[in-house]
Amino acid sequence: MLAVPLFVLEQTGSATRTGLVALAEMLPLVLSKVLGGPVIDRVGPRRVAITCDLGSLLVVAAVPLLFDLGLLSFVGLLALVAVAGALRGPGDAAKHAMIPALVDQAGVPMERATGLAGTVERTASMLGAGLGGLLVAALGAQNALLLDAASFGLSAAVLAWATVGLRRTTPHPVPGADAGPDPLPYLAQLREGWDFLRRDRVLLGIAVMVSITNLLDAAWSTVLMPVWSVDSGEGAKVLGLLFATFSGASALGSICAATWASRLPRFKVYLVGFLLAGLPRFLVFALDSPVPAIIAVFVVGGFACGFINPVLGAVIFERIPEPLVGRVSSLSSAMCWSLMPLGGLLGGVLIDAVGLTTTLFLVGLAYFAATMLPAVDPHWRELDRRPTPEQPAAQDGMTPSTDRVGTSATTVSG
Repeated sequence: MLAVPLFVLEQTGSATRTGLVALAEMLPLVLSKVLGGPVIDRVGPRRVAITCDLGSLLVVAAVPLLFDLGLLSFVGLLALVAVAGALRGPGDAAKHAMIPALVDQAGVPMERATGLAGTVERTASMLGAGLGGLLVAALGAQNALLLDAASFGLSAAVLAWATVGLRRTTPHPVPGADAGPDPLPYLAQLREGWDFLRRDRVLLGIAVMVSITNLLDAAWSTVLMPVWSVDSGEGAKVLGLLFATFSGASALGSICAATWASRLPRFKVYLVGFLLAGLPRFLVFALDSPVPAIIAVFVVGGFACGFINPVLGAVIFERIPEPLVGRVSSLSSAMCWSLMPLGGLLGGVLIDAVGLTTTLFLVGLAYFAATMLPAVDPHWRELDRRPTPEQPAAQDGMTPSTDRVGTSATTVSG
């Protein structure tokens, strides 16, 4: 998040090239999410997650090693980042696809599981951003990537050790399907997942909304904030501090969501969360606020953001049947990430065209519109419907009710 955009800015000084690198990573990431769903269902999420992490170790480590040898061109960097993105897509989706089995074994409410998952993720982002800023300042962006590569190896080792006894969720039979393991060929599995997703207006609405916010968040995190850090003279240390502050506050919000979200009205939590976590963090930069004021906005916005993923994640988990976990979750996640490849490029082109301040205003207003439009759509009020233990999960491929248990890799960026 920090080392790659700052590395490109150090070497080229171009916001547009920084956006191109973000595009090179995100496009194959999204495509591999789409194509990897049936593979996750067939091979198993644990095996896919470990394999992708080991591959990421090698690819990410190649960036600083080739740079130190004088063998890394800009085209070569784009190629390596593209391979890293292609590995990260199914790897991330596979990690999320393990959650239903974890929840089943733990026997906890879904909001608690998604809240705790968000807490872990936000805490890691907080620590990683703070440490990343220090490492980039002390060692340079290219050398900081060596530790990033090592983190993939550590992730693979932890997964291999901690999930060795994890029982795979046993799919319930789908009416009309043949007996035994899923007999459908790969393309038919892929189509089955898409048919299910497009028929569920709530899942589809969440995916479209998150795809827009992720586009704008990608512009914010990969280009707008790094360019602000350079133009303002605050540098990598302050940039890392701000990312860490937002992530830390989000982790605290996720802890609270894990404790209380199962008793809160989901739709209101969604609206308030995005009101506080969206537009203000763009305006605070556009208005040239001092760093303490920015930190205060990040604390409030980050805390509110911590409630969003647990709520949306629980809704998605409840609506996807077990036999379609891998393919529907991958497709849903891919839709959420589909516009992110253009985020960095959008941010870079806008900055070069109209300047950083105007870009911050425009992107912030677009974020507000995308997140508040669901307030006038009655379908979004289904967020407040919760399944009861007596309600069986539907297993056909038609438009689902909220009475399903499944998974999704949908993640709200930021």
